[in-house]
This record gives sequence, structure tokens and C-alpha cells, in this order.
Amino acid sequence: MADTQILSIVTFIYLGGFLAYLVHLVSGKPSVGLLGTGALAAGFIAHTVALLLRWKAAYAVGYDHPPLTNFYESLIFFSWTIILLYLIMEWRTRTRILGLFVVPVAFLCLAFASLSPDMNTRIQPLIPALQSNWLTSHVLTCFMGYAAFTTAFGTGILFLIGDLGKDHIKTAKILTLIPQADLLEELIYKSVLLGFILLTLGIFTGSVWAHYAWGSYWSWDPKETWSLITWLIYAVLLHGRYAQGWRGRRLAVTALVGFAAVLFTYLGVNYLPGLHSYL
Repeated sequence: MADTQILSIVTFIYLGGFLAYLVHLVSGKPSVGLLGTGALAAGFIAHTVALLLRWKAAYAVGYDHPPLTNFYESLIFFSWTIILLYLIMEWRTRTRILGLFVVPVAFLCLAFASLSPDMNTRIQPLIPALQSNWLTSHVLTCFMGYAAFTTAFGTGILFLIGDLGKDHIKTAKILTLIPQADLLEELIYKSVLLGFILLTLGIFTGSVWAHYAWGSYWSWDPKETWSLITWLIYAVLLHGRYAQGWRGRRLAVTALVGFAAVLFTYLGVNYLPGLHSYL
């Protein structure tokens, strides 16, 4: 299929973008960093085209739903949302070093989707119970939230490198490129706030969809339970920021813990019996 071939190429484009950022860090040449941004932008456009082609192909065979319904499609969409939010963040902050920690997540998701020999890339119909207009709103809000948490994760790693390394590796080039701690703290907070709002909407739309599909708003399915755990972790982070004045390492570490919960919510629960398992 054309979309899978395009996505295979995009996988290597994202890898090239990451390597360009890495060379930019080592060499300090702005032109190399600009090349990395250009590669990501070109890959993102091709990625978007592939998603649209897959949606068109699904519609052509009578499946009137966007490409968001199985593990393969979720991986390629998750990767797409990560690159989208990262490019917006790079444009707003004018710094490329964050790409070293965010882009690899998108690359790994797409690489696993595109290169895994066991991945089912076929377009498949939804079971009747799941054929609902709530599908798009639920999946879109959840994965956009996950992408925002990914940027918070990358920013948290960058903050910790700068904070832990400032007293030990003062001559390292990476420390000269890391933005000020206040800016990184603000990026963590804003990314988590955006992700929290989107995840809240995702849980709400998922509850409505569950009632439509299974007759119950909440059934303590593993995905539902871990979505709630993830929501609570980020709620603690936001409460700590507002009410307790959390800053620095505490904020960054909590963002990393939250992202671990995101990964388990998305991937780990697939190995548990439940209604949301992709496996």
C-alpha cells in the first residue's frame, strides 16, 4: 500500500532529523540544526499525506472511520502528534536541543509500526459496537494529550541534565545550549497542562463512548484504571505547581513518572485482559 511505503520512508527521515540535531549539538553549526528542522517538517508533511491516503483507502472499501482503530494505526498517529507538537514548540522557543529527547520517541513508535515483521498493517473494520462518531474525538484527544506529555517528558530530561550537570560537567557543549531553567520549568508546566486538559476530555469522551458501546460509563477496565492513575499523577503535578510552588527537580521528575504511566496506559495494558487491548 502507498501509505505504508511512505511511512517507511518517513521513519528514516525522522531518524535523519534526529541525527542532524545531534550533529548540530556536537558541531554548533546552525545550518545543521536548520537541516534537522527541515527534515522533520518534510517528514511531517509526508506523514500527514500517508494518514490521509490510509483514510481514503478505508473509505474506498466501505470503512467510514479515520485510521485510528488498531495498534498499527495508533502508533503512526501517536508519532504524528508528537512531531506536530514538537515543531510548534521549536517554533515558539527557537531552540532545537529539545528535539534530541522528543523526536526519538516519535521515531521509535513509527519504526516499530513500519518495520516490525509481526505488525498487522491491514485496514480493518470496526466491530458494530465501536462504530460511533465518538471514536474520533476520543482517540484524537487522548493521543494529543499523550503527545503533550511526551514533550513534557523530553523537557524534564533536558532540565535534569542541565541541573545535575552544571556542577560536574561545566565544559560540556550541551550545557551551553540548554535554555534557562525557568523556561524549561514553564515548558514542562504548559505541556502538562495541555496534556491534562486533553486527557480529561479523552476520558470523558471515552466514558460516553463506552456507555454507547457497552452500556456502562466506567467498568474499571485496565485501560480505564491506568488512564485514571495517569490523570491523578499529572493532577498532583499541577496541584504541586499551583498550591505548593513546585519547581526544579520535583517538577521534572514528576513529569518523567507521569510519562512512565502514559506508556503503561498505552502499551502495558495490552498485555492485560480487557476491552481496550490491541493484542
